[in-house]
Amino acid sequence: MPISATVPWRKRQSVIPGFGMTLGFTLAYLSLIALIPLAVLLFRAAGMGWHDFAALAGDKRTLSAVRLSFSTALLAALVNVVIGLPTAWVLARYDFPGRRVVDAIIDLPFALPTAVAGIALTSLYAPNGWLGAGFAALGVKIAYTPLGITLALIFIGLPFMVRTVQPVIADLEPDMEEAAATLGANRGQTFSLVLLPPLLPAILTGFALAFARGMGEYGSVIFIAGNLPYVSEIAPLLIVIRLEEFNYEAATAIAAIILGVSFASLLAINVLQAWSRRSLGHDS
Repeated sequence: MPISATVPWRKRQSVIPGFGMTLGFTLAYLSLIALIPLAVLLFRAAGMGWHDFAALAGDKRTLSAVRLSFSTALLAALVNVVIGLPTAWVLARYDFPGRRVVDAIIDLPFALPTAVAGIALTSLYAPNGWLGAGFAALGVKIAYTPLGITLALIFIGLPFMVRTVQPVIADLEPDMEEAAATLGANRGQTFSLVLLPPLLPAILTGFALAFARGMGEYGSVIFIAGNLPYVSEIAPLLIVIRLEEFNYEAATAIAAIILGVSFASLLAINVLQAWSRRSLGHDS
């Protein structure tokens, strides 16, 4: 029987000592950076009373902004799944000229300031931009519409999907695909029955990260959105507007709604991930 199975977890030896200190540092860091600010936000929202909170959260302009942020973030995350999976597959499985350059470009949204990304996308897709002019001639307006917001969120969310799925693809043994082909499986069956199950947790993680980033994205969106109320006004911008108006209650209500939507979405994704791992037998 392994030694670790007979020794309580508090007594286990580690190569790097200091469990108590590192756990305390972790809890203190999480409390100061995340838990306490979120708790204060919820406390302020609860202090308004249900009637006042419902009145502020039920404002038509607020609901329109939250609905726009949610729908564009969801659509962009879904598109990133479709784009990011084959991109990660190519980068993980194939060696071709310029691969390192392409691999570095994937991380560009991480390093690029969001305001720079927003200005660049607006210049590109504006009605008089390089690409926007061509679409405008076809009657398609991209900038200053929800479509432009979605494009911006796809741009900033793609690295989350690629970098989450790529190492999992790299760890998959090609022998599994060869065995499936030997047994008579076609490419669709090989992907859906052999490759997709182990990739699903990583795909869900990348989707959740891209969606959460999209819900709260501000810098890369405000320029291309145009910020027209009831048309292209996102929820983070409306929070800033309410703060500039010194309407802290309305800003708190909007922030609480975004927090609730993001938390519920991440919770649902984590439940799906846990179910996927149990179905694959990864959990004991």
